[in-house]
Amino acid sequence: MTRHQKRSGVRRKSVTLLVALGTTAGAALAGAAPADAATWTTVAAGVAYRQYDLTAAAGTTHAHVLSVDLGNTHVRLGLLYPGAVASRAAISSLANSQKAVAGINGDFFNISETQHPGVAATGASVGPAVANGKALKGAVPNGQRFGPALPPGTNTRAVVGVGTDGKARLDSLSLNGTYSVLGRRLPLGGVNQYALAENSVGAYTSDWGSVSRKRGTCGTDTERAAACSTSTYEVTVRKGRVVSTSTTPGSGTITAGTTVLVGREAGAARLKKLVKGQAVAVRYGLTAASGSAYGFAVGGYPILSAAKPLSGLDTSVSAVRTAVGIGDGGKRVYLFALDGATAYRKGLTIAEVAAALKSLGATEGFSLDGGGSSTLVARPAGSTKVTVRNHPSDGYERPVANGIGVFVK
Repeated sequence: MTRHQKRSGVRRKSVTLLVALGTTAGAALAGAAPADAATWTTVAAGVAYRQYDLTAAAGTTHAHVLSVDLGNTHVRLGLLYPGAVASRAAISSLANSQKAVAGINGDFFNISETQHPGVAATGASVGPAVANGKALKGAVPNGQRFGPALPPGTNTRAVVGVGTDGKARLDSLSLNGTYSVLGRRLPLGGVNQYALAENSVGAYTSDWGSVSRKRGTCGTDTERAAACSTSTYEVTVRKGRVVSTSTTPGSGTITAGTTVLVGREAGAARLKKLVKGQAVAVRYGLTAASGSAYGFAVGGYPILSAAKPLSGLDTSVSAVRTAVGIGDGGKRVYLFALDGATAYRKGLTIAEVAAALKSLGATEGFSLDGGGSSTLVARPAGSTKVTVRNHPSDGYERPVANGIGVFVK
């Protein structure tokens, strides 16, 4: 449990996926130095970068990869995020501010609220998040997620992370939280989430940020676009005592030592019984299905397990993708992002991403947010700042909820 780039005109060799037929030479990538598919460039001790073409069903695409040696005690992975769950920033900015030598974008996130006019988009991510051993948030209900359809048998609680044993692995993190009143423990249905389960009570802390908490009461467990609940209640607890109540979720910075409880439907009814001055104790954490403790974890969904693609992976929709591969018993991590330049924008299917990770040497694979979010950054030799190595398909870096940073000491 854890707690609270100028076009070079040079042609490259093409690497063919197992799922593709034939080989074709790839065109040069604008804005990046040419690199043979087998050539790695050192970013830092234990961290290397390469780029290469991939021939896939939709045509030639271009991959950017970071190889991270977690067997090197001076290398670690960590969560890149803006300091608040309900906030977004560019990966290069996050990496530079946190002094990471490289990184990629992370989980899918609440990017817009066109389905709920007047409700602020939070920018918060879908799945659980752990930073420096601290649980930042839980997972939203499956029906409330953003992103492509989940593979059969998977859910929003899936994470990729690095345990306190220094090994990377895929896992599932479930919220384990309560709020206690008059000696009775009641379950929490969420922590710092843009969507709460129906009839539940969710907790929001200083890790949330200042964005309105109203989105937490919109949609249902099966339909993200469903209307916002008309039965809500909010209770503010400071230093273990109720200090205020409201019939609607509020906004604004939550100070340290303060927890805001937000209820919807039956959860709202339970909160209405609390009165100002009443003692309330809030406790929560994230419990791993494996029993591991995590120093870092981020959400997404698994696509490769024991060197085999998960059954039911999509084989028809090609797109720009970001993913993580794990090899060498959890001591080798591959951070993988496709290029969004026009020549390569057709990308890969999820099944092809799984094959690409396996070809790198990964036995486990995990999909992260793609499209305009796909970004890979790394420090050039002799620099103290990262640069963007791929071409984000929006034409610029999209602010994202979080990412995976590579750190060295």
